[in-house]
Amino acid sequence: MTTKHRTVIIGLDGVPFDMLRDLAKTGVMPNTALLIKDGIFKKMHSSIPDISSVAWSSIITGANPGAHGIFGFMDLYPSSYKMKFPNFNDLKAPPFWELWPGKSVIINVPSTYPVRPMNGIHISGFVSIDLEKSVYPQSLLPDLKQQDYRLDVDSELAHRDMELFIKDLDDSHFALVRVVKMLLNYRDWQTFMVVFTGTDRLMHFLFDALDSANHKYHQLFLDYFANVDHAIGDVMACLNDDDLVVMLSDHGFEHLDCDVFINYLLTRHGLLQFKQGEEMSPANICYGTKAFALDPARIYLNYKGRYPCGTVEPTEAGQLLADMENLFGSLHIDGRKVIRSIYRKEQLYRGSCLDNAPDLVLVGNSGFNLRANLKTDQLTTKPIFTGKHTQDTAFLLVRGLSEQGIIPDVPCVEDVKGIMEKGKSRA
Repeated sequence: MTTKHRTVIIGLDGVPFDMLRDLAKTGVMPNTALLIKDGIFKKMHSSIPDISSVAWSSIITGANPGAHGIFGFMDLYPSSYKMKFPNFNDLKAPPFWELWPGKSVIINVPSTYPVRPMNGIHISGFVSIDLEKSVYPQSLLPDLKQQDYRLDVDSELAHRDMELFIKDLDDSHFALVRVVKMLLNYRDWQTFMVVFTGTDRLMHFLFDALDSANHKYHQLFLDYFANVDHAIGDVMACLNDDDLVVMLSDHGFEHLDCDVFINYLLTRHGLLQFKQGEEMSPANICYGTKAFALDPARIYLNYKGRYPCGTVEPTEAGQLLADMENLFGSLHIDGRKVIRSIYRKEQLYRGSCLDNAPDLVLVGNSGFNLRANLKTDQLTTKPIFTGKHTQDTAFLLVRGLSEQGIIPDVPCVEDVKGIMEKGKSRA
């Protein structure tokens, strides 16, 4: 533990810039306040779409989704409507720990399952299915089991019993902290990364508890972030003054008013059709379909020759995209414009995976959570969630850079790896 100029990365999944600043100012997160005082603290843009699988893949590779190949939590098998979960094996760009010298300890980074051999220790984050495929080296498994380590919070509990969910949230957090403390003593690490994902889970279900002191779970919300801050303090206590510290979120959060179902709108306008008498599912898409959406709001043209029931010719694409831009751009609910931005894939993505990118990506306005669920028979619902992701309110906090100019005025998740590399070279 005497190696100079190490790099430590602390991820707080989903935490927005303004909220972190306020919790630091009000004394809920004093260790974070010290980092802000001594470091460079900026608002950061997430990926588009602003979901963890895409954002964390961009953070660890420094690559655009068009280069690393992860466009969402769900994707389709080639020449098929069959759904799959892209995983670490689908990542087309290397994560930094496979390139940088020295040993790395990587804990709970989303979309890095299944793990593979590397120089150090790797415990994958969600979506991780099998603990044994989530840990390298395997010799670490007994220690993790002894610490009651969990691969993720059981979010399904919140749908049945909020108190059970909260207990599981706390139990999972403290198990993670025990493992972090244990691995901080791992010999001669050069890079240490841990992501706290319970922050995202808490905010999805209880974001409304933050603003109201009368909310049943207001103090619990603050206490949870105080516990996260205490864990940050535990990490900081093990560091040297010349270690580079990077703390960040992959996206922000805000209040959720309603879910808006994109495939319902496509169906209502005749752009998405299903086999007669069959349920609305990707497997039952039929001829006549012009477009379909995958979560959260990635729209794919149903090209002839690419999909089993493809009908769209390349010559039709331009007009079809323009028609859908008009359709989504004019969508209002209760007098409010639903869609903030509409992007064609060439505006967002670059790289060898561009052909697999969605043809359109939608970004919702404040309060509107865009979904591609195929089993709904209505445009909107009010879900159990009270918080939703945002694309432009993530944060980046860096301690150990003497020059402000290393960090762009408004960094994005793709910039983080390069910032860390510049910081390491100047240490």
